[in-house]
Amino acid sequence: MTNTEVKRPSVVVLGGGYGGLNTAKALDDVADVTLVDPSGAFHHNVASWRALVDPSWIDRIFMPLNRLLHHGHFVRDRAVAVDGRTVTLESGAELTPDYLVLATGSQYPFPAKAGGTDEQSAKDRLQAAHDELLGARRALIVGAGPSGLELAGEIKSFFPDKDVTVVDVNADILHGPFEQELREELKRQLDKLGVRLVLGSPLTALPDGPPATATPIAVSTESGETVEADIWFRAFGVRPATDYLRGDLAAARDERGYLPVDPHLRVKGGGGVYALGDISTADRDTAGAATYQAAVVAANIRSAITGDGELATYEAGPAMIVVPLGPEGGATQLPTGVGGAEEASAIKGGAMLVDMYAQHFDAPAR
Repeated sequence: MTNTEVKRPSVVVLGGGYGGLNTAKALDDVADVTLVDPSGAFHHNVASWRALVDPSWIDRIFMPLNRLLHHGHFVRDRAVAVDGRTVTLESGAELTPDYLVLATGSQYPFPAKAGGTDEQSAKDRLQAAHDELLGARRALIVGAGPSGLELAGEIKSFFPDKDVTVVDVNADILHGPFEQELREELKRQLDKLGVRLVLGSPLTALPDGPPATATPIAVSTESGETVEADIWFRAFGVRPATDYLRGDLAAARDERGYLPVDPHLRVKGGGGVYALGDISTADRDTAGAATYQAAVVAANIRSAITGDGELATYEAGPAMIVVPLGPEGGATQLPTGVGGAEEASAIKGGAMLVDMYAQHFDAPAR
């Protein structure tokens, strides 16, 4: 048997998001890679808020997964049960690879994530949300984390005459391991844009109407402040997508549904099973963390296949974030310190990292 006839080890990657696509792409030359995802396209949801306010971006943020791999193949299907390395798909097919990578990400409110499984439906839904926003004079955003602040900045940058209010139960914006200097810089810019912040008291109830849909709403905080709006968006509520896990994998999840992993990103107790991105306990839920973790997982599977090199480890680094407030605003927290609008625009806000991800999809369509 010649070298070209030797059967390559099999790798199944569940999930075509940031972690999954980078892992699959990195192993395409050394393994028989199968990428499984229920959608036909990678949704570059980092740019979803930009597509909401400027629909010319909608087509740009959906990239065809059947053009990701040169040697492996993409299967449009959904994992309904995973027990050890045995994967049962919604179609009834069963996969038992040599290595399994769990990268199914998280669920988050639309339009930051489109949900659904049909690319055109997701595009149509984004366009409809834009049209609803276009006709609204006042917008309410519930959640003053990175997503909510970014949305507020996008709306005010593209529609400066709209009233935008952000409410949050926390006493300050951007809850988490961030420098106060970053919060102050973002608040300064939000104030300049005319964004109203209502902080420090929970809402008595969420709005009655559905999010991203134009309808008159009024909400009150427990402290007695009332906010009226014509449309609202939910910018909180991450939930790891691990409901399909069975057996020891299901039992390994923590109380929030996340999978514990070792420093090599292997699921504890799961031989040949790796987990990364929003479903693992390795780091915070960010596209950047998932991308870095993908490099570690790919390196470790490659090492196991070739027998070369030591196992790579993943260590969560210092808290880093880029929060654009429109194409030209925002602030950053990097190891070099806190930066302002110019840095945020150059890193993310201007081009929204679209070209960086589009370059992965260079394989012939099949």
